[in-house]
Amino acid sequence: MQILPFRFSSFSSIFILFTATSVAAQPSVPLPIGADGLQPPALSSPPARELAPSTTPFKNELPKRIPLPPTASQGPAVPYTIEEVQRLGLQANGLVLAARSQVGMAKGGVVAASAYLNPEVMFMMGPMDKQLPERFTGPSNHQHSVTVIQPIENPFMRSARIGASEAIVDASRASLDQISTDLAAQLRVRAYELLLRQEQAALEQSIYDLLSDVRRRIAANVERGEVARFELIRADTELQSADNRKEAARLNAERAKVFLMQLTAGALPANFQIKGSLKDPVDLPPLDVLRQQVPTVNPDVVRLEAEQERANKRISQERASILPSINVLYTNYQDQQFQSNTAGMSVRIPIWYRRRGEIDTAIFDSARVKESLEYRRYEISQLFEAAWQAYQIAVQRVAMFEGGLIKEAENAVKVAEAAYKFGERGLIEFLDSQRILRGILGDALLARFDLHSAAAEIDRLRAHYPKELVPE
Repeated sequence: MQILPFRFSSFSSIFILFTATSVAAQPSVPLPIGADGLQPPALSSPPARELAPSTTPFKNELPKRIPLPPTASQGPAVPYTIEEVQRLGLQANGLVLAARSQVGMAKGGVVAASAYLNPEVMFMMGPMDKQLPERFTGPSNHQHSVTVIQPIENPFMRSARIGASEAIVDASRASLDQISTDLAAQLRVRAYELLLRQEQAALEQSIYDLLSDVRRRIAANVERGEVARFELIRADTELQSADNRKEAARLNAERAKVFLMQLTAGALPANFQIKGSLKDPVDLPPLDVLRQQVPTVNPDVVRLEAEQERANKRISQERASILPSINVLYTNYQDQQFQSNTAGMSVRIPIWYRRRGEIDTAIFDSARVKESLEYRRYEISQLFEAAWQAYQIAVQRVAMFEGGLIKEAENAVKVAEAAYKFGERGLIEFLDSQRILRGILGDALLARFDLHSAAAEIDRLRAHYPKELVPE
């Protein structure tokens, strides 16, 4: 019995260590999409001893909660891996389908740009009024003519127009890739958020079961007269607070599930279950490889490169339009006396206006895209550096929690519980140790979630997701 105070002194050191760790281990980078509101569980309400005795009437039962609407039976849970969830989302999400249609529209533009100009046919007919006697003009009183005009396109302007259309296709594909990689990253983060919320709900449920057992012991001691009723009031308060946290955690898990179903456009069944864990390993290439890869394969950078190619082709197209355009003509004329076939050509010569305005517009548009591309490359590289630092912080935090901090907090709770059973420590000390363990476990879950969120952000920047899931 003399060992307990010594072992319980380690609990105070754990409390000091946890206080310093919780302050130093806070993430300095905002959580990615889908991680809003992910905060450690709040501390329980203050002890009931701070209230006046007259304002805390004794209750032997917890207040009844308003029942939630019952949910229909949905059958056994259907497991889905995160990759399967990504596949469903990429196949059903409306934004991806719209971007895929945009690629088809751009391909149609290439077909239109590659087409040859159609000929123009003119047909004219009408009566002929005689100005001289018939012995001089003959019996002719009707004439008609057919004229065919075929434009001959400038080959330089044609090739530039086709190149610009093909660059638009590349830009549309890059936009599709951008939307797909953003959605894949969001689905991945949302899936791990659902796992996080479920782990938090399980944690709060275990804490509620523990406090419920403690409350039953106190109630039995109160009935035997061994403990004052004030201890039961305090236990009821803590149990009610734990019950509220448990219910909030359960609702947060349901909320995260709805968000994931929203991203998949309802393709996931209501009884789906994520087949994975927050302890899933993260595999990323070395830092040097990522630094060279991200600025070159990022979909936004690829799109701007295609936009720059399109702008350059437009400059060539406008400059080629200065060259004279040619039309070949053929005319067949007939009346009752004569028939003639004539051929010729027409040339449009740009003498007064040489498309100076259109050329300047194309040049400045190309300069605008080039500046945007250079800035975007720099911005993407900085976003990657920030995501990599967030990843390293998460790795260190996970290693810290898995290096024995959780085990020490669990041992402290066991010591405090044993001391409370033997009457050497009060309920307050036991509840404080339980709060510390709950905070450490919650921070450990958040650290693992931050690890997967940072990895998802890095994969988003380098457009790393199952490309075969997005057929054109």
